[in-house]
Amino acid sequence: MSDHHTYKKVELVGSSTSSIEDAINNALAEASKSLKYMEWFEVTETRGHIRDGKAAHFQVTLKVGFRIASS
Repeated sequence: MSDHHTYKKVELVGSSTSSIEDAINNALAEASKSLKYMEWFEVTETRGHIRDGKAAHFQVTLKVGFRIASS
């Protein structure tokens, strides 16, 4: 086992009609289908659409860090 880890970051955009948290979880769930060893995320942007004076759609940009398998 290595005494260090090396990570790669990818940028994702998740969306939801219900909440920012759901937008994050939707992005992570989809990414987990093809990325292994995901370990952390950071939200870099949050935005949404307004309909009838209310938030109708949430969109969150996040960077996801995953460990390189051999590290």
